[in-house]
Amino acid sequence: MPAPDTPPAPAAAGRHDPYAVFHRPLFRRFLLSALLVNIGTAAQSLAIGWEMYQRTDRALALGLIGLTQAVPMLLFTLPAGYLADVFDRRRVMIAGLVGTTLTSIALAIFSHQRGSIPIMYALLFFDAAFHRLAGPAGAALLPQLVPASLFEAAVKWRTTLFHLAAAVGPAVGGAILSQSITAAYLFSAATTTIHIVVVSSLRLPESTRSRRGQMLRQLGEGLAFVWHQKLVLGAVSLDMVAVLLGGAVYLLPVYARDIIQGSPFGMGPEQILGSLRAAPAAGSIVMALILAHRPPMRGAGRAMLWAVAGFGVATVVFGFSRHFWLAWAMLFLTGFFDNISVVVRHTLVQLRTPNEMRGRVSAVNSIFIGSSNELGGFESGLVAQAFGPVASVVSGGIGTLMVVAAWARLFPALRRFDTLSEPDPAPPASPAP
Repeated sequence: MPAPDTPPAPAAAGRHDPYAVFHRPLFRRFLLSALLVNIGTAAQSLAIGWEMYQRTDRALALGLIGLTQAVPMLLFTLPAGYLADVFDRRRVMIAGLVGTTLTSIALAIFSHQRGSIPIMYALLFFDAAFHRLAGPAGAALLPQLVPASLFEAAVKWRTTLFHLAAAVGPAVGGAILSQSITAAYLFSAATTTIHIVVVSSLRLPESTRSRRGQMLRQLGEGLAFVWHQKLVLGAVSLDMVAVLLGGAVYLLPVYARDIIQGSPFGMGPEQILGSLRAAPAAGSIVMALILAHRPPMRGAGRAMLWAVAGFGVATVVFGFSRHFWLAWAMLFLTGFFDNISVVVRHTLVQLRTPNEMRGRVSAVNSIFIGSSNELGGFESGLVAQAFGPVASVVSGGIGTLMVVAAWARLFPALRRFDTLSEPDPAPPASPAP
């Protein structure tokens, strides 16, 4: 019989142990299988962008990928958050993972047959919809795997491995693409299958759930909670607008094939694309490791504002870059700075939210951030089609800097916020009218 998920012996007083959270077997298993899924998803994302640009030769096709993925985000994320709060979160998550597995297999079949592009967009829509179903349940599951005292460390390590996957995934995807686009989709399907097996095996303690029924009222409670928690609202909306404007990643196929001059180490455009796509994740890994080995963050609000400003500056310089190593370095810095805001935002959202509302509030957070990723890709593709890719990237970086200045004045609580280690618990929001 496996050993129970009991805490290790306490560390010496005053000593920070960055690896204490890995003594939790449930957390270890969940995190490692999620790492595989993120690698597979990153490889598939690289494949779909490359295939659409190669087959259409239009930057707008890349923007349409973002739009296709944003619509399910807006339509289904809040209902998915409701389901995560009233049903077994493992089962909700497994249902979403099964769906993404099937859509990845279907994409592989249509890619191999060079099938209809509109049908591939439709499959991408369903793939995003199933991801939305699984997302809030997975986010709300994490606090059940570790105690509150280790949750900030859990977020840091989860972020570290997420960005490790985002670095390894494109590198793996680039290598697979040079041989077969179809194989990238099948690789993604294999990783989600492994995660299904692991999530199915988790045995979690009973937790508080919301009552079923009155879905619209309960979704309104999640929205009202975020609206009344100005600190959470400021952190989430800052990340949302910055990501919406700084959507350079969606235009990387254009930069890899048409703008970047020189080919280091004799790499082809597919390998250049994979390397550029991995650069932000590499920067995020470095920052995540720094944060994971440091005590709980102080001056978190100011750090987030400065980090988003750094993200904007790096985006502007990348937009003007023509040489591989300068472009790679600037993308590295975007990930380096972005990871700070990810840790601050995710920790705030989870620890400030009562357990019975975490699914819905995680869904609101996902809509803010996830839809801005995809809509930012659509905005970047649209501006690139009209004014060129350089104008699209540079204007987005400048807009990000303007947003930081505005948010520093609009949300003084965010500017003054200090520590993430023990935020004051917030009461549940009043029912929305």
